[in-house]
Amino acid sequence: MLTMRQAAAEFLAKQRIAVTGVSRNSRDHGANVVYQRLRERGYQVFAINPNAERVEGDRCYRDLRSVPGGVEAVVIGTRPETAEETMRECVELGIGHVWMHRLYGTGSVSDTATEHGRRNGITVIDGGCPLMFGPTADAGHKVMRFLFTRAVPKRV
Repeated sequence: MLTMRQAAAEFLAKQRIAVTGVSRNSRDHGANVVYQRLRERGYQVFAINPNAERVEGDRCYRDLRSVPGGVEAVVIGTRPETAEETMRECVELGIGHVWMHRLYGTGSVSDTATEHGRRNGITVIDGGCPLMFGPTADAGHKVMRFLFTRAVPKRV
C-alpha cells in the first residue's frame, strides 16, 4: 500500500486527467473547482458530462471513451452510484489512477467502485481532493486537509 502522499504524488505526476461531474453551472461545484485548478496548473484536463457540450468554456466529453488520445488519470466528482460505472470504464480503458473526491459525507466515494478498481490494478484514492496536495494545492485546501483528516485516507 502507498501512503496518501505517495499516491497523490503519483496521481498528480500524470498530465492527461479527466474530471467527471463537471457542471454547466459552475458556481462552487467541487468538480469544476478541481477542473479549473488543474487547467490553471498546466495539466491537459478533460471535462466529462454526458449532458453538456461545453463546460468552463472548453469542449466537454460524454464519457472517458470519447476523449481523443485517452487519459492517464480520472478525478470522479459525481454521485457514488455513478462512480461505479466510471470505475468499470476506467478498468476497460486501462486507466491506472482514479481519485474519488470527498471532503465530508460520502462525496463521490463508492466502496464497490474502490474494491473493483483495486482488484483490477488501479491505484484508487478514495477521499480527499487533489487540490490538497503537491503542485495543485493552495493554503485553503492544505488547511482543509488538516481539519478534515477523516475524509482523507492515510493509505491507498
